[in-house]
Amino acid sequence: MESASATAKPAYPITSVDNALRLLLLFRERQSIRVAEASDELGVVRSTAHRLLAMLQYHELVRQDPATKAYLAGPALWDIGLSVVRNLDLVGQLRPVLEELAAQTRETAHLVLLQGRVVRCVDGVESPQAVKTSARIGETWLPHASAAGKALLAELTEDRLRALLGEGPWERPTEKAAGSLAELAPELERVRRNGYATSFGEDEADIASVAVAQRNGAGVVTSALAVSAPATRLNRRNASDLAAVLTEKAAAAAALLG
Repeated sequence: MESASATAKPAYPITSVDNALRLLLLFRERQSIRVAEASDELGVVRSTAHRLLAMLQYHELVRQDPATKAYLAGPALWDIGLSVVRNLDLVGQLRPVLEELAAQTRETAHLVLLQGRVVRCVDGVESPQAVKTSARIGETWLPHASAAGKALLAELTEDRLRALLGEGPWERPTEKAAGSLAELAPELERVRRNGYATSFGEDEADIASVAVAQRNGAGVVTSALAVSAPATRLNRRNASDLAAVLTEKAAAAAALLG
């Protein structure tokens, strides 16, 4: 399929539709958009940008953060994206792996993708235990504060990391999360050395997780497999045991991905 940039522009473009679609495409690289930013990107006055965003909000393609007033991707936009993602071979092929992980570890298993400056859970299977973490399919996390994110970031070159996240300071969901590239660098070295990543209360205070990068048969990283649990059950003492299970499942799955 040709990319949008390779497709000829319509002979009779509809400017308002073009501007609305351009706004939606900005969410490929940004978590939020302000009216002023939309105005600058589109080259229109702020009142026009505001009306465009209001119409997208009406159709639930965007939503406005009541505190910051910035616009975020809305539920309808996520539904569209997730309906496509669910049909991807990757999700279908790895679903049995997630089920095996949840059954063997008795904790919640996640399949996670790196999407711009965030990581997104595209599939998950919840723990059979009464007290557990939820699968959170469709949610995003900051990569530097999550095990799955760190497993994927560790696969990037330093230049790519800097281009993706910048030097910092970064948002810190909790005080345990790294706040800059300099703070994160030693952790990524440990991930590369150990073969797995961890997060202990970095994204949420009472949640811990372990993750490994998932490769295909050619050795290319496609995603991350992660297991999360309440911090009362998952800690630094038993993280390596879960990592061993994850590594085994990821190696077996690589053969399925071709």
